[in-house]
Amino acid sequence: MDSQRLIVSEYILFAVFAVIIGIFILGAAKNGSIILFVELGIVALITAESLYHGMRVSRLAKKRLPGASTRGLTWYVAKRSIRLRSSRLPPARVTRGQAI
Repeated sequence: MDSQRLIVSEYILFAVFAVIIGIFILGAAKNGSIILFVELGIVALITAESLYHGMRVSRLAKKRLPGASTRGLTWYVAKRSIRLRSSRLPPARVTRGQAI
């Protein structure tokens, strides 16, 4: 499920690099509140997307495997979805857009 589609959280690392460059270019003292709100926005985006995908995968697992324990599945999906696709272990077995 996390390897099936484009996930925004994969590319958050690039946004963090942009924030760091912005701190150096703009100066942290002058734009401290702007940088803080951007960082909080990044964290909120990661949290919201992780919860969305985690609940979606848990619901699908409960539907496909009734009676099986799904404990820890939401956390696993959240951790896996944040990583860049190329650095995930074990690697994804489906290509983007492929039906599961």
